Amino acid sequence: MMVELKRQVGLGNAISLNMMNMIGVGPFITLPLVVAAMGGPQAILGWILGALIAVCDGLVWAELGAAMPEAGGSYAFLREIYGRNGAGCWASFLYIWQLGFSAPLSIASGCIGLAQYAAYLWPSLSRNVFGIAHLHYTGVLAAVICLLILAMLYRNLSTITRLAWILWSGVLLTIGSVILAGLTHFHPALLAMPPGAFHLTPAFFQGLGAATLIATYDYWGYYTVTFLGGEVRNPERAIPRTILFSIAIVAILYLLMNISVLGVIPWQDVVKGGNERNAIVAVLMQRTFGPAAGRIIAALVMWTAFASVFSLLLAYSRAPYAAALDGNYFRVFARLHPKHGFPYVSLLALGIVAACFCFFDLSHVISALVAIRIILQYVLQQIGVILLRIKKPDMPRPFRLWLYPLPPLLALAGFIFILFSRPDASREFVYAGVIAITGSALYFIRARKRREWPFAPHAK
Repeated sequence: MMVELKRQVGLGNAISLNMMNMIGVGPFITLPLVVAAMGGPQAILGWILGALIAVCDGLVWAELGAAMPEAGGSYAFLREIYGRNGAGCWASFLYIWQLGFSAPLSIASGCIGLAQYAAYLWPSLSRNVFGIAHLHYTGVLAAVICLLILAMLYRNLSTITRLAWILWSGVLLTIGSVILAGLTHFHPALLAMPPGAFHLTPAFFQGLGAATLIATYDYWGYYTVTFLGGEVRNPERAIPRTILFSIAIVAILYLLMNISVLGVIPWQDVVKGGNERNAIVAVLMQRTFGPAAGRIIAALVMWTAFASVFSLLLAYSRAPYAAALDGNYFRVFARLHPKHGFPYVSLLALGIVAACFCFFDLSHVISALVAIRIILQYVLQQIGVILLRIKKPDMPRPFRLWLYPLPPLLALAGFIFILFSRPDASREFVYAGVIAITGSALYFIRARKRREWPFAPHAK
């Protein structure tokens, strides 16, 4: 008997999984990077611009997710937009291929962040392993955490959603504590802007681009529910609500948290190196409520990072499964666990690759992740939602994005700004180019053998 996915995720569970993915460890470890990028409290502009891009892009995901509530998210969208029997075969295959790199990068970033806060509690973790340069015990810990989460997800979804609520409570407690500490010890003078903060020079836009790239990474996750589209109850209503509620709540929390931190710790101290920079909210709690509070919040951030990686790995494991089930990816990924009914091969593959990426530098992981996603996924979707409106105007759309076509055009403009405004963007373009070329080569070799697009007889 064939095992199928069941619709057992309600609106509350979907929002909790989405927001766990979005908040995660990102804002707790990247805040110093954002401030350093712009050189002062004006870095809050990066968070605001990132939120605006997230809203515009989120509306695109909401329309597509409500219209095509299937497992796999973008895989299903790209396949239908560009033609199930046409270029959509290539676009959706390429998306899954890049996901095999970008999803583990995203998962690894959460594990690395968790390990950095662990180093605040146990500084010896920052030492090199056996004296090997660039190989720290934090990387080993990050990989171990990744494998532990993989083991926890090796069970049925109903058990996982109950566990998600427990993890989610820790996420709310963590960010709520940081905001409370900051607001109760707030010094407005610390938010004074340095001279020339808003001079519209090339350096200003380069800094804004770098800050927005990191903020965009922190907002990402609002689309998690679309990867679980085949398991969401009443998806036509639940998916758009989950996406938009998540973005609104998280944007408010991020802005409050950043203002709180910068109102307690001078921005010059925020960007200093060492374990304090890597665990900035623990430093905040230490300065406001003492060393014990700092250690407690560090532990809570580790909890939050754990919850985020849990949600990420759960959601992303559904995409290769959906592609393989559709015959457009390696068949082994279509296997479901015979007892618990989850895509265990896909889960194992992404989890193991993510554990390997845990030994990379965090800033490089984030930059590579964002560039690869924008070039090989988001640009195709922004253009695609417009093409789908033109090609299939009568297609049922339970949710229609507001102010069409402005949201996809504005999101596209924001992503292009992120890509081209930074002086060191060429490295990420190389990563994305290599992945696109290898993925396309694999697809066209297979397509020629199977006589599929563009080698199908009717395509000649």
